[in-house]
Amino acid sequence: MSTTRPYPPGDRGPEPGGASGASDGGVAAATGGDGDAAAPTAAAAAPQVRSLNFDGASGVVPMARDFARQALYAWGWLPAESADRRATAEDVLLVVSELVTNACLHAEGPDELWISCDNKVIRVEVSDRGTGEPAPRTPHRAGRPGGHGMFIVQRLCLDWGVVRTPGVAGKKVWAELGAPA
Repeated sequence: MSTTRPYPPGDRGPEPGGASGASDGGVAAATGGDGDAAAPTAAAAAPQVRSLNFDGASGVVPMARDFARQALYAWGWLPAESADRRATAEDVLLVVSELVTNACLHAEGPDELWISCDNKVIRVEVSDRGTGEPAPRTPHRAGRPGGHGMFIVQRLCLDWGVVRTPGVAGKKVWAELGAPA
């Protein structure tokens, strides 16, 4: 399901600013997961968005996982009410780890992480300054060390892709996971 579409298929259309429908004014910026957001309600139309800037940070993978975990708690995904919800939350944390790790290994590190929730989909986006194109290694060899990151992302996510802005260095890699029923 690897794509280079800036957004997944369907009726949602392109996201303004690449932040899943939230304008820059709607982004709750945080440097350590401090931004609070209300738990999702059935009437909530706009996605909840949090961002984390990695400027000058070290230990970015555990930092990103902690940040995502705090967002999942704030949005009511954790503590999980069921095994399916717990598994989905763990999948979100794994995808965050894989995308941030790929940026560390192949693109001089991540610049920023965005995570958004609209009650049906969690979207994870990681920006970096790299020129490479992430792709699952083919053929995938389960017994071989390394090279499993994008294969894992592809298997766990509804869709994923890369967004490049003309005239701007780098890219944004995004992935979307569905909420359990």
